[in-house]
Amino acid sequence: MAKRTASAVWEGTLREGKGRVKLGSGAFEGQYSFASRFEEGTGTNPEELIGAAHAGCFSMALAAGLTKAGHSPTRISTKANVSLEKVGEGFQITTIELNTEGEVPGIDEKTFLEQAETAKQNCPVSKALAGADIKLNATLVKTAGA
Repeated sequence: MAKRTASAVWEGTLREGKGRVKLGSGAFEGQYSFASRFEEGTGTNPEELIGAAHAGCFSMALAAGLTKAGHSPTRISTKANVSLEKVGEGFQITTIELNTEGEVPGIDEKTFLEQAETAKQNCPVSKALAGADIKLNATLVKTAGA
């Protein structure tokens, strides 16, 4: 199966530092900072990228489920609202709200809502965010004089 990559570099302290994220495909590269994550600064942030990934995955999963059930969609549009909140001493993504609109000829609302719920439960990003096995490979790079 497919293995996708992304990378990030952070330089400096948490508040004064800055970073860049880059998708392995080259489709996106952008800056992020303390301000873009915890305030209203310019740039992206991890939660926004998770939201984009979740909205994209969910939309595809819903289209697949609808098509399999005999209801070919014309358009699925999804917006993900990702809430990052202080919990205890740290921060946590507490809620992801998926707001989707579907243009699906000949389907009733009940069937559409059932398909949407199934897509929410089964899209790979929903599953990953529900509790993935996170593996870590860490290497300390020594600098001259350290």
